[in-house]
Amino acid sequence: MQQIIQLDERSPLSNRDQICEAVGSAIAMGTFGEGQKLPSCRTLAKQLKVSRSTVFSAYCNLVELGVLDARDRSGFVVAIGASAYPRDPNTQEGTAHTAPITPPAFTPNTLAPDRSLQHPVDWNDYPYPFIFNQVDPHLFPLEAWRECSRLALSRRTMPEWMADVTEVDSPQLVKQLRQRLLAHRGILADDEEILITMGAQNALSILGLLFAKDRRKIAIEDPGFHEARNAFHITGNDLTAAPVDEDGLIPDAIPKGCKLVFCTPNHHFPTMVTLQLERRHAVLDRAVQDGFYVIEDDYEMELAGGNGVLPPLHSLDRHGSVIHVGSLSKSITPSLRLGFIVAHREIIRQARDVRRLLVRQPPGMIQDTAALFLALGHHDAHIKRLKRRYTRRWQVMQASIDKHLPNFQRPKATGGTSVWLTGKDGFDASAFCDDLKRHGILADKGRTFFLNGDRNNNLRLGFSCIPVNRIDAGIQAVREVYRSFKA
Repeated sequence: MQQIIQLDERSPLSNRDQICEAVGSAIAMGTFGEGQKLPSCRTLAKQLKVSRSTVFSAYCNLVELGVLDARDRSGFVVAIGASAYPRDPNTQEGTAHTAPITPPAFTPNTLAPDRSLQHPVDWNDYPYPFIFNQVDPHLFPLEAWRECSRLALSRRTMPEWMADVTEVDSPQLVKQLRQRLLAHRGILADDEEILITMGAQNALSILGLLFAKDRRKIAIEDPGFHEARNAFHITGNDLTAAPVDEDGLIPDAIPKGCKLVFCTPNHHFPTMVTLQLERRHAVLDRAVQDGFYVIEDDYEMELAGGNGVLPPLHSLDRHGSVIHVGSLSKSITPSLRLGFIVAHREIIRQARDVRRLLVRQPPGMIQDTAALFLALGHHDAHIKRLKRRYTRRWQVMQASIDKHLPNFQRPKATGGTSVWLTGKDGFDASAFCDDLKRHGILADKGRTFFLNGDRNNNLRLGFSCIPVNRIDAGIQAVREVYRSFKA
């Protein structure tokens, strides 16, 4: 810890005052915590090549200021409440009176604030959090996951997941994905056609980097998945809109000259409509005709409701045009961060190289735990419970919106974990969502999902993290805010 305290020969301050400044700044930043013992006078004097009396004088000065306490036989420790020691925010961290930091100029590849959803950290404290990508913690199968973690941590399996192996993924997880998830979806793939990623978002970033040198554009549904758009943008790709109607992606409206087309056919993000079989074949025909790949994010496929599950694009593909992206984070918990890519083995080989440079590999122990969770049937049982709960919540949402929010239109979705609402022309949904937040209701602003942010009469209400017995009261609260907002 004493390496934090340094002297600057060019400083106009004396050695004693530099030590005071360095220690005080470190305490203010929390580097030295309250009650923590500081380096001894002998040790610090040896490191800084100054006399012990210089260090002792600096420590005594800080004692007088109330920053340090001197304790018999224990030396000097940080005083209680010392973290309030003032520090100039324009100075270098941990140094004394240096000039304001001026880093080299650069052009950041940042995203505008309205291009992402910004949920409060304390979202769970709001009475009605109608937001996306959060889960009800009461639905998580804690005991089953704990048992799988215990098995994965056994000494017999420890050498496998402790190794730094980027060329292969957990054989057990790849096997379970092939036999359970992918086979259930009608997707046949061998080990060389599957790559484990740290969630679907990591998969999209990998693909964005992989295709970045091809200067053709990526077509993305509009409205569409905002974080896919952001991943492709920040990895250096140009985007263009692929229009969506009440039936999802319009195959004939996909722009010419694209390298990739991103779509969410099962539950379109964010409207939740399902791309019908005829349109799925039409998208694949366009891919072969125009020479582009289709990135299929089969969002919430396990949770699909309504009239059954349609085959994924990958299972219908006969030309190697589809790159299938999936995730275990949505079905288990978002913090798990496990996903996968299924594609032609050459794409997987190159994607593995990109993944190695970004994150090396997803944690092996987490992969093996997830594999056991699948193999022992816990995932199947969990999905059944989730589907039953979410179906009930979806039904209550539909009935409540019909009753309390008749002025909003919604698409003909048959399931999912959110509802897409459209107000009349001129309705300012962003301002309305801000007003909802002031009344303890969280909702997602619809303009975030549009490529150019040029539509502002939509909002989305998610219900995966709100108990079913609070949904109707929450929608009634939305109605009351809407009435006052209109007035």
